[in-house]
Amino acid sequence: MAAHDAAQSPEDYLEHAVRLAVQNVADGGGPFGAVVVTPDGRLHDGVNRVTRDNDPTAHAEVVAIRRAASELGSFNLSGSVLYSSCEPCPLCLSAALWGRVSRVYFAADRHGAAAAGFDDAVFYEYFDGNRPDLLPVQHTDVPASEAPFDAWRGHKNRTKY
Repeated sequence: MAAHDAAQSPEDYLEHAVRLAVQNVADGGGPFGAVVVTPDGRLHDGVNRVTRDNDPTAHAEVVAIRRAASELGSFNLSGSVLYSSCEPCPLCLSAALWGRVSRVYFAADRHGAAAAGFDDAVFYEYFDGNRPDLLPVQHTDVPASEAPFDAWRGHKNRTKY
């Protein structure tokens, strides 16, 4: 976590994310870096830790979002901005949406990532509905399907999100 300099532009934060990505490669990680700038002006860095942690969800953006939420003590990152060294994949975009991140900037695009061997294009095709064969998903109703939601609705001390 670092303090925010009000004079910094989106390009400055993107350059920071790119530096994180380059350093992560030198450290044995993937070529992705990200930073979340929260409304209080703090920077929360993340680098790709997929191979280092054997965690397919440890993308730089997700790591930065997790760090920001943990350090703020809140899952709601409204007003925050995510800066990424590369175009966020659908996983990372979903994490930003769930975190209520207000805006995303990225440097390299998915085509540059594909040229380096990181071809997420098929995932975009999947979410566009063009590749349902990639991951078949089937609704199968069981008698207790609604029980978790009934429990949620009946829980007086639930935390709404």
